[in-house]
Amino acid sequence: MKGVILAAGIGSRLGRKLPKCLTQINNDETIIGRQIRLLKENGINEIIAVVGFKKELIMEFYPEILYKYNPLYSVTNTSKSLLEGIKDLYDDVIWLNGDTVFDGNIIKLLISHQGNAVAVNTSRCAEEEVKYKTDKNGFITEISKKVKEAEGEAVGINKITKEDIDEFKQALLKCNADDYFERAIEIMINGGKKFKAIDIGENRCIEIDFKEDLSNAIDLFKK
Repeated sequence: MKGVILAAGIGSRLGRKLPKCLTQINNDETIIGRQIRLLKENGINEIIAVVGFKKELIMEFYPEILYKYNPLYSVTNTSKSLLEGIKDLYDDVIWLNGDTVFDGNIIKLLISHQGNAVAVNTSRCAEEEVKYKTDKNGFITEISKKVKEAEGEAVGINKITKEDIDEFKQALLKCNADDYFERAIEIMINGGKKFKAIDIGENRCIEIDFKEDLSNAIDLFKK
């Protein structure tokens, strides 16, 4: 099992000069620092961060992990960063957005599922978030920001199995530069592959886009 953290973006909406993943969420940890710790606590010791904006800062803070560079970070979206992150991998992979703060049990839930999986929150469905629908067996049928009558939100933590990773790479190649990686999941689904929606239940999880999100995260994850 490998871990891939997507941390190449500028994060301009948060209005900070540092890469967003280096934002402190408490006195001890940054966003990416917490992610690295939780991945390792769940037995995922080979971790790759895909970096772009001010990459040297992230690499200096966390020299113990591996890095891939997306040189087109300013003009591409998460589909291309993810492709860069997994192109040399042939194992099961859990990947996550580098601006997500969450409980480690969510990683455990994805690891325990045998197939491809998307962590979801059924209690929220904000307009700007990635949304999803499932079939009667709980497998994803639609996943994007444009889903109508959605069941909830995809929280940005996902799993692809080694059996499907080559096909997933091809799906990411088919994505446009501005596509989110969820487009590749849709391509896979349209080709007959399955992704299970894994409800995170009562576990905490928040994506940090704006200052209000950061304030909420700090309150939510107070020690």
